[in-house]
Amino acid sequence: MTDSQRERYARHLLLPDFGDAAQEKLMRSRVLLIGAGGLGSPTALYLVAAGVGHLTIIDPDVVDLSNLQRQILHRETDVGKPKVESATRELAALNSECEITCKQEAFTSENAMELVKAHDLVIDGSDNFATRFLTNDACFFAKTPLIYGSIFQFEGQLTAFDSSSESPCYRCIVPEPPADGAVPNCLEAGVIGTLPGVIGSLQAMEAIKYLTGLGNPPIGKLLYYDALNTSFREIKINKDPSCPLCSGQASIHSLTEVALAECALDEIPSITCAELSNLMESEPFLIDVREPKEFAQNRIPGSQLIPLSQLRNGEVPPLPNDKTIYVHCKSGARSKAAIDILQKAGYSRLINISDGIDGWEKMHK
Repeated sequence: MTDSQRERYARHLLLPDFGDAAQEKLMRSRVLLIGAGGLGSPTALYLVAAGVGHLTIIDPDVVDLSNLQRQILHRETDVGKPKVESATRELAALNSECEITCKQEAFTSENAMELVKAHDLVIDGSDNFATRFLTNDACFFAKTPLIYGSIFQFEGQLTAFDSSSESPCYRCIVPEPPADGAVPNCLEAGVIGTLPGVIGSLQAMEAIKYLTGLGNPPIGKLLYYDALNTSFREIKINKDPSCPLCSGQASIHSLTEVALAECALDEIPSITCAELSNLMESEPFLIDVREPKEFAQNRIPGSQLIPLSQLRNGEVPPLPNDKTIYVHCKSGARSKAAIDILQKAGYSRLINISDGIDGWEKMHK
């Protein structure tokens, strides 16, 4: 280490069992972080501050004003710009010696294996089940350790998976992805702004421990944090003997099979808002399945509100059988879940608006 590095990491070097050896391990390490949002922000900041040698961040999204309540990598001037741009700027300003690679793209079954294999450790900072399952599966096949975190309203979770040991995997906890929209996300249910700071910092701590070989990772246990009661609880996770991925009875043997499952979720007929606009003169029957507060803020002209929460409670109002029913939400996920409910209720002429109110507003700015 140079003199300036010794000064920068002086508090690390004073730690028992850490010293030069552990710091040099950090400086040689390569970490893949999936997501530059609520969890990704504090995780990335602490890893770069700690001296991780190479950090790759993958995130396809742009900064929204509502992100700034919790996503501390981004600023007001970044609204509308790619998250990876502001992430690169802020992290480089914190530690210019850390090599940072940011990719403005989604983490998919096509790029997952190449990305995971190129790194020593993966940290899941995603906000949806599809990415969590894909990350888990890719890490299992690549035998790359994974630090998992999630947040919801006032609650957070943390664990680690390592396919090289007798560790359970994410599918041991949740065998299959829930239907799109079946579980509310931060947009629908909300999240306290400081919560991702707690869980993201814990993810960074576990990453540093793994990369330096210090301490014991939380393999086989889930750490549950209750912010309202200021409490942590440890829940034991057992390896599922019938897990479709990591057991002796595995039915998933490659990401190709995961990709096929992803395709099955997209079989619902859909159109974009651009295509919908061409139909507006014919007054299409349009349903908005967002919540009343969202509907009050903005809406597509002519749409009527039937919240997804109402449909889930079995309250399906009479709808026309002789018309095509166009269903939308904010960005296409909840509307898929609503269509599934309506199909089971006997309606068949259903089309999803894939980009939702977000797509409509972009068209009419």
